[in-house]
Amino acid sequence: MAGAMAAGMVHVGVKTGLFRAMAGAGPMTASQVVKTSGLQARYVEEWLKGMVASGYLSYDPGAQTYTLSEEHAFFLASDDTDHFVGGLFAMVPPLMRVAPDVAKAFVEGGGVPFGDFGADCVRALDLINRGQYETRFADYWMKSLPDASAKLAAGGRALDVGCGSGAVVAALAKAFPKAEIVGIDPDAQSVERARAKAPSNVKLEVSDTSRFKSKPFDLITLCDVLHDLAEPLKTLQEIRALLKPDGTFFIVEPRAADRLEDNRNPVAATFYGFSVFHCMTQSLARGGPGLGTCLGPAATEKLVRQAGYGRFQRLDIKSLTNLFYSAQP
Repeated sequence: MAGAMAAGMVHVGVKTGLFRAMAGAGPMTASQVVKTSGLQARYVEEWLKGMVASGYLSYDPGAQTYTLSEEHAFFLASDDTDHFVGGLFAMVPPLMRVAPDVAKAFVEGGGVPFGDFGADCVRALDLINRGQYETRFADYWMKSLPDASAKLAAGGRALDVGCGSGAVVAALAKAFPKAEIVGIDPDAQSVERARAKAPSNVKLEVSDTSRFKSKPFDLITLCDVLHDLAEPLKTLQEIRALLKPDGTFFIVEPRAADRLEDNRNPVAATFYGFSVFHCMTQSLARGGPGLGTCLGPAATEKLVRQAGYGRFQRLDIKSLTNLFYSAQP
């Protein structure tokens, strides 16, 4: 319960800018935090005490000052960077809002459709991924795909399946200005957000692989989506049909081990919570298998090979939160 309350208070601190107000400022009195943040004094005072009790702030009883450490500021007051984790806490309200419906599904079956999570969930998912996609996708991750990178640099074509708010297509468009970049997602609200900031060489459609028709692509990406699918095998087969014979399929999935006993850590615990309250339930709501967030490497490879891909490789890309794979038809 303490962890749940801390997560809620951290979300408020990120959303209202309290962490940003304290970052790099050293010891601050409560009144100084109030003045700097411009927020209501009584709320700020209680939040400061709660964050001390939770270990997010340090407190000097003699001077009655609160300090945000550089380490916490690095993660919580660092919007749009590849190490910002505020998006995780932004998922707390939409996930807990549907908790009663998820509990009902435990008894009756089914699940909670993606559309029921609301606009704040779409924004939170964008916050979780945007910084690392903008910073790492082209400059680091794509280095593990030299053939695909060369083709895009020469004017090739790339498709992002489940593009969400468009962070992946934006990163690819910026890195490969000669390439044609396409993003598809069945959620109209997400595509609308993506269109609002899409570069000129990006095309976006409200669609999925079963309805989307196009010439084949040099690169197709599926980022943090495979475990959410209602028809994973069919979708993987449809993606293979959209790939050129020498094209590359790039998959990003949450980091999880194949064995449960190897998933006893905070990252996996977070992902299992995301699975119960979001990823698994919205797949089950559409009659899907509910693969779950912690799919793991073995199950991922099995699915991809069942879909008819001739080559599958786990890529050596360092990340505390993600696993990376490539496949070819």
